[in-house]
Amino acid sequence: MSKNKHWLVPNWPAPVNIHAATTLRTGGVSNKPYSSLNPATHVNDLKESVLQNRKVISDMLSLPSEPVWLDQVHSNHIVKAEKAAIPQQADASYSTESAVVCAIMTADCLPLLICSNDGQKIAAIHAGWRGLLSGIISNSITELTFISPNTKPDDFLVWLGPAIGPNRFEIGIDVREAFMEKSKLYEIAFKKQINGKYLADIYQLAKIELNTLGINNIYGGTYCTMSEEDRFFSYRRDNQTGRMATLIWKD
Repeated sequence: MSKNKHWLVPNWPAPVNIHAATTLRTGGVSNKPYSSLNPATHVNDLKESVLQNRKVISDMLSLPSEPVWLDQVHSNHIVKAEKAAIPQQADASYSTESAVVCAIMTADCLPLLICSNDGQKIAAIHAGWRGLLSGIISNSITELTFISPNTKPDDFLVWLGPAIGPNRFEIGIDVREAFMEKSKLYEIAFKKQINGKYLADIYQLAKIELNTLGINNIYGGTYCTMSEEDRFFSYRRDNQTGRMATLIWKD
C-alpha cells in the first residue's frame, strides 16, 4: 500500500491506465465530529464544508471529472456511473469510459474496487454485511461480465479497501446464521465470543464470495477503521462522523 498524507493508493497490479485511491480523514475543512476531510452530504455536516472537501479531494487526486456519488442504501444494486441531478440509489457503480470516476463512501463498511486486466472495466462497491449477504459483489461481477461476455473470472483484479477489522466487528448470532444459511463456507469468517456474540471478518466474507465466483486476484484487506482513529472515520466507534471516499477511474 502506497502511503500519502491524506489518501491511500492501492497496492495491486492494475493496468497503468487505472487510477484509484481511498481518502483518509485528514486534510479537509470540516469541524468535529466530521474532522476533517468528509465528502458525505448525508451525515449532517455543513454543506459548504462538504463541497469544499470534495474540491480538495478532486484537486489532490487530480481527478479527470467530478466523482459520480451514489445514494447508498445497503442494497445489492449496481448502476452505470453517470451524472444525474439526484444521485442514483445504489451501492456500486461501474464504467467502461475514460475519465469517469466511480466513487463510494464508507466508515467501517468494506469498499471494494474492481478492474479488468485489459484496463477497460472498473467498478466501486460499498459492502456492509447487508450488502454482502444480499449479493452486491456477485451482482457487480454479473453486470461487468454482461457488458463484455468474453470476460472470465481471472480477468478481474479486486482491491479490498479499509474497513472494520476482524477483531472489532462484533455481530449477533442472527447475522452469522443468515450467512450460514447462504453457504457453510462462511463459517471460517466468524469467531464466537464469551458473551454469545461473534466477531466477523468482513474481509474474509468478501474473499469467500469472490473465490466462489472464481476470482482469486484479491489484494488489500489489512486495515481496521475502528482501531485507527487518527486515519479513518468509524461509525461504530464514533456514531456521528464523516466518511472516507474510495474512487477509481481510467484513462
